[in-house]
Amino acid sequence: MYSTGQTKSLQQLTITLLEKVTKDKINPANEVNELREVLRFHEYRYYIMNDPLVADYEYDQLFKALEKIEAQHPELITSDSPTMRVAKGLTKDFPPAPHLVPMLSLENSYNEQDLVDWDRKNRELAKMDNIEYCVEPKFDGASISLIYENDLLARGATRGDGVQGDEITTNIKQIRSVPLSAKISAYGLQQLEIRGEVLLTKANFKKYNDQLIEQSLAPLANPRNAAAGSLRIKDPKEVSKRNLEAFLYNISYYVTLPGAPVHKLLETHSGSLEMLWELGFRSPMKEKMVFKGIDAVVKYCHEYEQKRDDLPYEIDGMVIKVNKVELQDQLGMTTHHPRWAMAYKFKARQATSKLKAVEFQVGRTGSVTPVAKIEPVPIGGVTVGSISLFNEEVIREKDLMIGDSVLVERAGDVIPYIVKSLPELRTGKEQPIVFPTKCPVCHDKLVKTADEAVWRCVNINCEAQVLQRIFHFTSKDAMDIRGLGEAIVQKFYDLGFLKDIPGIYTLPFDKIRGLEGFGEKSITNLQAAITASKEQPLHRLIFALGIRYVGETTAKTLAHAVKHLLDFAQFSLEELQALEDVGPKVAGSIYQFFRNPDNISMLQHLETLGLKLKNDKKDIVVDGNLSGQTFLFTGTLPTLKRSEAEALVESNGGKLQGSVSSKLNYLVAGEEAGSKLEKAKKITSIKIISEAEFLSLVNR
Repeated sequence: MYSTGQTKSLQQLTITLLEKVTKDKINPANEVNELREVLRFHEYRYYIMNDPLVADYEYDQLFKALEKIEAQHPELITSDSPTMRVAKGLTKDFPPAPHLVPMLSLENSYNEQDLVDWDRKNRELAKMDNIEYCVEPKFDGASISLIYENDLLARGATRGDGVQGDEITTNIKQIRSVPLSAKISAYGLQQLEIRGEVLLTKANFKKYNDQLIEQSLAPLANPRNAAAGSLRIKDPKEVSKRNLEAFLYNISYYVTLPGAPVHKLLETHSGSLEMLWELGFRSPMKEKMVFKGIDAVVKYCHEYEQKRDDLPYEIDGMVIKVNKVELQDQLGMTTHHPRWAMAYKFKARQATSKLKAVEFQVGRTGSVTPVAKIEPVPIGGVTVGSISLFNEEVIREKDLMIGDSVLVERAGDVIPYIVKSLPELRTGKEQPIVFPTKCPVCHDKLVKTADEAVWRCVNINCEAQVLQRIFHFTSKDAMDIRGLGEAIVQKFYDLGFLKDIPGIYTLPFDKIRGLEGFGEKSITNLQAAITASKEQPLHRLIFALGIRYVGETTAKTLAHAVKHLLDFAQFSLEELQALEDVGPKVAGSIYQFFRNPDNISMLQHLETLGLKLKNDKKDIVVDGNLSGQTFLFTGTLPTLKRSEAEALVESNGGKLQGSVSSKLNYLVAGEEAGSKLEKAKKITSIKIISEAEFLSLVNR
């Protein structure tokens, strides 16, 4: 879309505007259009090219400058301004939106013989020996239709019944890879209808689900359902938080400007993908291939299926289209699907099984989770026998019964889940699933609050919770007590050696020495690991306590906020919510934890046992060799533990990032670095360095 010359020019203009913004010397009338131009350019670099040229902070400065101008001069606002993505208020409803051309389904094929037969029919109808095909991924998302008129986005709609969908323009504007304006007039077009797919990448889907799980909510089933549901959310701000992306892959209808000829790129499907790419859309330009003859098509489909797990998004097959539009028109369509296109579906990641039983497990926060036990079935290379049902409402919604035949799905690295029961296969011998009213471990009465979907055991002395808390406390990301894994904790608990978290530091090693498998060396190593854990920084102790909704990042925020951990017993809810990224639900959980006398007693006991509740580094280092720089580590480092490397960053004024993004300055890569390294290679602003280079930065 942007030539090398245009890129250099816009980057220089960016620098000039940033200088003026810093000095508050922007001239509204003269520079408002320049601000819009550079913001659109940087949106394209970030969301389409995945190759940003400015830091997020710099983009935000320019964006805020434009917002300020438009607030002071409403007469300068345009409908395609980048600020128009920010929706005001809730969407009241989604009115019907008729499509200019029906959105027909594709005919599906599940083996290469189907493709060969389809090609033969095409050649017979066209009276040709060979046909040119364009092949592209079949994105597993939610279908959309966009209309652009006079270079502006006029409407966005869902697929609906294929004839008309729901008008969702406001929500579509929250998707940054969908441009608000596109220079279709440069191609002689006045109106353009485009088809595409909205999706969530695997990484964004996992991130969103992790947030739901942390809030004791059932995670979303798969990225496809998540994307479809997101498009119909009435709060556009919530839609924006989902980080949706859009691939646009088909020009279904167009009207040329008066007297303008049809552009040459519109003569072929591959040409239309090129046009969409040049207009600034995320089309499958890089993924598509053009072949003559069906044999090469079949080979490419097989090759792509092998690498589907390595893609950042879900696909469930390939789409093969006759490349020449004139031939598409000649082949025509049935009432259900076009004859000139076919979907080649990959091997199913679904299977049917029998629901044999449901077990109820108690987590460390007391939440009772139903777990379905099914007849083991292979799905996507993994044998699945247990599936979380999350809560009682999921069981009711899916109408599940013991003995049911159920449809099970596993999409990529996503956890397996039960799609639905198959009630039409019931024999009458099925039994209802009865959710317990008492804890399956300690038999105390279960409680469910009005704002939660889960039943919870509130007995803090419940054996299941005690064990789960100890498992979490000793884990690698918490206190990192090597040699005290789950099996050993369970054994010590059963023998009466370990009954609570403080008991870790008073283990009777004289008795443990008499146990089989505990030689002097293993005992010495365990004692050393327990002693070393007393030196862990405060944020790791906070995370280890297992406070609901408090992850590693929030634990660091909390550690920086106090001089002593028990100071939180004096914090009000308002003071907690004033901390960075601490909302009402998280604040409420922290508040309740530090108002519990048993928890305070436990913390005091841990302090007497030698653990550090004081924060010797309360003041965040802002002036160091790594000041202002962000770091992320991946793979196994040659000499440093991950925790040691991260501590070096923070003690030298740097900040840690949780994932690869344009906010990241350095990725430190060790052995067996995986997807983070591959993603970082695509963002030119990220410097990929070794441990030795990292240490050089620390010591410079």
